[in-house]
Amino acid sequence: MTVKSSFPPVAAPDARVLVLGSLPGERSLAERRYYAHPQNQFWELMTPIVGQDLRSLGYQERLEALKAARIALWDVVATARRVGSTDATIRDAAANDLPTLLDRLPALRAVAFNGGKALSLGRTLVEGRNLAVLALPSSSPLHTVGRTAKQPAWDAITAYLR
Repeated sequence: MTVKSSFPPVAAPDARVLVLGSLPGERSLAERRYYAHPQNQFWELMTPIVGQDLRSLGYQERLEALKAARIALWDVVATARRVGSTDATIRDAAANDLPTLLDRLPALRAVAFNGGKALSLGRTLVEGRNLAVLALPSSSPLHTVGRTAKQPAWDAITAYLR
């Protein structure tokens, strides 16, 4: 199995919500972009939260829109072995330094985990802080529940942005 690494965090100091994935998939790693797979629903799910059509923007503009909305983005896993893009095959995971990032985000109110694997690997890294923990259904195309069914859970992010 190949060792795969996550990207640096995308965060402005005034972030109120941190969205954490597990580890970028193959397409994202190849393109060096968060949620690059065209079937991943992340940008669609975030569109009503940000109030801007993120899919119509270039990648850097998407990241700037997230930061302007006070949303930070990162992954729980820094490095791991994994076959393909499936979270179920993550092995030998080493965590990103979430405590240090959390310390650098004094306005943070919530941590939202994009999928069950991110939650199971990252929850203990944020415990003991005065932060809401949101368990979101995965935006991955491998999580076959439709976007419409996922959207209400994702919309819960908006309560922490005010």
